[in-house]
Amino acid sequence: MTAFTNAGQGKKKVSFAAPYTGKIIPMDLQELGGTIIAQKDAFLCAAKGVSVGIFFQRKLGTGIFGGEGFIMEKIDGDGMAFMHAGGYVIEKILVPGEVLKVDTGCVVAYTPTIDFDIEFVRGVKNWLFGGEGLFFARLQGPGRVWIQSLPISRLAGRIVEYGTYHRKEEGSILGGLGNLFDGRE
Repeated sequence: MTAFTNAGQGKKKVSFAAPYTGKIIPMDLQELGGTIIAQKDAFLCAAKGVSVGIFFQRKLGTGIFGGEGFIMEKIDGDGMAFMHAGGYVIEKILVPGEVLKVDTGCVVAYTPTIDFDIEFVRGVKNWLFGGEGLFFARLQGPGRVWIQSLPISRLAGRIVEYGTYHRKEEGSILGGLGNLFDGRE
């Protein structure tokens, strides 16, 4: 891991950029109890005194079907840490016993007081037409959780999907009618 140190006089600045479109989430670990559990690619940078380690999912189902696997990041310390997530990001504060069910890839980070588990999507119609897969991430409070609207895996899939064919309606006054005359629709 690269460390930047100010060897000069006075305050200096260093800038960090996110690796893909999304949002950078500042987290004051001292206010959050000193520890955050995050998806593998969420960590961007942190102040001195913050360590980044490995967190192993202890539940078999969560590790296999959880979208992030058995290995996640554990961010410890009392300084500022910065996470990165794709799309829109929302922070939810869950009260004791409150449950939040989301797509497994949308979980960015959570405090260790959150009980993170995986739940099978019930109903044939739900998993056939829901578009989110066969499993939900089930997060139970108390604690905080950060959720993203566009995981990088989903963004990459959309870009590949978009780039595999040429669409005539783009830039055309006729719009989608261009494809009708071309025999594609």
